[in-house]
Amino acid sequence: MPAYKDEKMNTWYVMFYYKDWQGKRIKKKKCGFKTKKEAVAYENEFKNMGEVRMNVTLEEFVSIYFEDKKNELKERSIMSKKYMIDTHIIPYFGKCPMDSITPADIIKWQSVIIEKGYKPTYLRMLSNQLTALFNHAQNIYDLKYNPCKKVKKMGKADADKLSFWTKEEYDKFISSIPKESMYYTIFQILFWTGCREGELLALTGKDIDFESNTINIDKTYFRAKGKDIITAPKTEESVRVITIPEFLKQEIADYIGRLYDYSMDARLFPISACAVQKKLRTQSAKENLQLIRVHDLRHPYVKPTTKKFIERVSSFV
Repeated sequence: MPAYKDEKMNTWYVMFYYKDWQGKRIKKKKCGFKTKKEAVAYENEFKNMGEVRMNVTLEEFVSIYFEDKKNELKERSIMSKKYMIDTHIIPYFGKCPMDSITPADIIKWQSVIIEKGYKPTYLRMLSNQLTALFNHAQNIYDLKYNPCKKVKKMGKADADKLSFWTKEEYDKFISSIPKESMYYTIFQILFWTGCREGELLALTGKDIDFESNTINIDKTYFRAKGKDIITAPKTEESVRVITIPEFLKQEIADYIGRLYDYSMDARLFPISACAVQKKLRTQSAKENLQLIRVHDLRHPYVKPTTKKFIERVSSFV
């Protein structure tokens, strides 16, 4: 493998061809070596990394990643991932070739992100997005070196402390909402079934089986770009049938009975998640209750179809 002398600079350089990640033949020139031996060693090391090299920029690879994942990820997941990548990763790494990003670069990026004061759980989510890109590049496009594997992820996977109300705190909250209000029925279903916010907002009258006292969960709702979107739940395990107590069944029936010209295949609660969250915040403040998330209402009942849950419901009523 020849190396060449730059007489003007009194240094050595190498010039050779290699194939990139798409199989294209690329000309490579590297200058500035003090000795011929160093120049030849560089060329050898470069080629030993393998013929296929991912010299595509991270920003370009993001498009490839989402094209590959379009049939695997749900629309809501794609939107969420794109937002995090576009906002926090591309501004820092966008113009860098995938095969040039090092563990040291990732540590510097983490420092920049941590200084912005995000919650530990969000920091972990951002780390996961970067790792997902590099794992895909390595697994599918033969990226020879994955820098994420040498760097500890920032943040935490779970919050330090789960926040949820006691039964007494929930009673105080729900008693402050008129029973005729749509929000009364919403929070009763959330608290007594443990269903997720998106699952609740996707419910129709047909999902309620008034004979068997059950609710069928087989879809989820979210709003994006001004449009209401209903899709299958996040995982197959999320499709389930939840047993509900008699009093909750009656409250749902009473609510449906008050709806004007209601079609049983229409959404029971035609509002967005933001409206539910806002109502929870404002009503909690009025009652001087600790602020929790809508999602936190389900923590005591995360497995509502179990015998333990039924026994718990019976003890409360």
